[in-house]
Amino acid sequence: MGNTKPTVYIDGREGTTGLQIWERLSGREDIQLLAIDEDKRKDPQEREKFLNAADLVFLCLPDQAAKEAVDMIHNPNTRVIDASTAHRTAPGWVYGFPELTGQREKIAAAGRVANPGCYATGLIALLRPLVEGGIMAPDYPVMIHALSGYTGGGKKTIAVYEAQEREAELVSPRHYAVTLQHKHIPEMMAVTGLTRKPIFNPIICDFPQGMVVAVPLFLDMLAGQPDLEKLRAVYKEYYAGSSLISVRPPEAPTCGFIGSNNLAGADTLQIFVCGNEEQAFVLSRLDNLGKGASGAAVQNMNLMLGFDETCGLNLG
Repeated sequence: MGNTKPTVYIDGREGTTGLQIWERLSGREDIQLLAIDEDKRKDPQEREKFLNAADLVFLCLPDQAAKEAVDMIHNPNTRVIDASTAHRTAPGWVYGFPELTGQREKIAAAGRVANPGCYATGLIALLRPLVEGGIMAPDYPVMIHALSGYTGGGKKTIAVYEAQEREAELVSPRHYAVTLQHKHIPEMMAVTGLTRKPIFNPIICDFPQGMVVAVPLFLDMLAGQPDLEKLRAVYKEYYAGSSLISVRPPEAPTCGFIGSNNLAGADTLQIFVCGNEEQAFVLSRLDNLGKGASGAAVQNMNLMLGFDETCGLNLG
């Protein structure tokens, strides 16, 4: 790389994820951000020029548009981080969750990285260590309860929630994806190793950023019937040395409540282990736009370009 700064292009910079990536990168002096003229951002020829001129490209686009953008890249040296759902289980793409066993090295060497979904990040952080360690059987009947801020719904949802005149029902948390077909389920299963499709119950809430993903567990259905401290120790060992994922102490939360938006603006993730002698409640808390999207994308970029993994991130 020498003294030449790597060039970075964000295709879809005007979207929520793209804007947040731009904010994290715009002040950095170790990269050169390429910016397309506003009146040409939808011009296929101009986009293709930028996609092939960059050393690394972020795709912050709808699924089909992301696939089309990849097809437009013919420069073998252009590396890609796709923030859409399009390539998260696709052959030839590396899943962008560095804290998983062996994944950091794969990301650093990859030409194509699929950035994880926000809900998927929260669940994978909780279940991958248990399945990988043989504590949870792959066919365990997993039920997921999750709360998220409205920014996870994209520009249209944000506009609805932030409109001056809006429906009164938006104040109340609202269940959605009630057909149990949420688009993050395939990557949840593929990356955790689950073989039984989990029941996933997402809820959108009237705050911008932040989320909690929670999974109840019967301890006698886990190998060795671990207690809460054993589960906590499993997470501590798995994420030892991580700058972005931490395990909360046994007394947390001292107030008895776990707020969903406490990490808004941060790029970190916290794990809680709660419960009693028979049942456990494992929870992950993160910002859906931080470790759940843009923060994770920048973390992956840092690894791919040889920078410190946390450069430009908010460690809270």
